[in-house]
Amino acid sequence: MDLHALELDADAATVERWERFVASCPDATFFHRAAWRRILAGTFGQRPYFLYVEERGEILGVLPLARQKSLVLGDALVSTPFCVYGGVATRSEPARTMLEEAAVELGKKLRVDHVEFRNLRPRRDDWVRHASHATFRKAIAPDADQNLLAIPRKQRAEVRRGIERKLVAAPGASADACWDLYAASVHRLGTPVYARRYFHDLKVAFGEDCEFWFVHRDGAAVASLVNFYFRDEVLPYYAGSSGGGRDGEVHPFMYWALMNHAAARGARLFDFGRSPAGSGGYASKKNFGFEPQPLAYEYHLVRGKHAPDADPKSPKYALVVNTWRRLPRWLANRLGPWAARQIG
Repeated sequence: MDLHALELDADAATVERWERFVASCPDATFFHRAAWRRILAGTFGQRPYFLYVEERGEILGVLPLARQKSLVLGDALVSTPFCVYGGVATRSEPARTMLEEAAVELGKKLRVDHVEFRNLRPRRDDWVRHASHATFRKAIAPDADQNLLAIPRKQRAEVRRGIERKLVAAPGASADACWDLYAASVHRLGTPVYARRYFHDLKVAFGEDCEFWFVHRDGAAVASLVNFYFRDEVLPYYAGSSGGGRDGEVHPFMYWALMNHAAARGARLFDFGRSPAGSGGYASKKNFGFEPQPLAYEYHLVRGKHAPDADPKSPKYALVVNTWRRLPRWLANRLGPWAARQIG
């Protein structure tokens, strides 16, 4: 077996081989796709190290990595920053071992604090493991009524209220309109906003597999999502809403409508994304009928003495959140892209 790197200027044939492997490997996720290396480099200014193992011209395993230097989380080699999943994707245990060892050696060469894999499942009992986050994944049906009945009663009533109030959900073309609603939401939550160009870059990188989704009330957009599509999965990834007026039904309606739309596109699994245990997002996803599946984020310490504290409920995060909420929107939008790079 041979170890290689997928460079930014890799030829189209090599990129296509990587993409075919990711599409077929059960371990792989949307965040293992080759285009992330361009997002990480071009949008966030991070050095990607996308490694793969092959034998006789056949790719056996891939590992997307990037170096992230953060004032909050330290200097790390991460698989993958700004993504909820990562780690090695392979069917071959020898290939897994080769890629894990290559990541550790690269981390030592770069003199980072730690190497981080954002695994869906536990892989390395000898690494430090954090399980403070869970993901929420559930099958969806081709039938809208089935999807509605699968939602618990209280949230189902909100969906019906959205229908009664004639909310309309549909895909749209405007990255800017989607970002505006997202930026308004994260400011209310006290979270730094990603740069506007990021939404544009995602669309360029992933084409039809990146979708902007909107909910309209009386002709005005009141909520939005950035959705990713991968195999038979849909991943609503960045959510936003105007926050004005009576909108308790907007988000339940938006997600139910997306389930039906995505099912019509061929999706059969709805990935509600990660949330930290004990958070409002964690509770709302459970209330929508999804069961938490703990994520195994694993850390190999290189120069660091301990793994970073990435729990958003910690006191230091609470201080940042409360401070950020008090910033004027114009200032939060200006400073946000820099701050967001520190916590990806």
